[in-house]
Amino acid sequence: MDIIKEANGKDLLIKICGRLDTNSAPQLEQAVFENTQGVENLTFDLKEMPYTSSAGLRVFLKAQKLMNKQGDMHVINACDDVMEVFEITGFSDIINIE
Repeated sequence: MDIIKEANGKDLLIKICGRLDTNSAPQLEQAVFENTQGVENLTFDLKEMPYTSSAGLRVFLKAQKLMNKQGDMHVINACDDVMEVFEITGFSDIINIE
């Protein structure tokens, strides 16, 4: 999995390229928590992420809890398979998915 970070003032865009699973979730979690100080708008671009496991969902949940304290979080470009996981697990009710 590759993580591409694009910061612009108080906005941070994180693009995830590849599968988000037990092996790669710690890498994403580290990227989120090392780069969100002072960030008010966090956006995850999932255009190139075909799969997420429960470990990946846990990272999104932790990121949402963090951003609830300091701003907003959005998920964009989720593929149908990932969107189905968000819907089945109820994450689509707690995360702003566009």
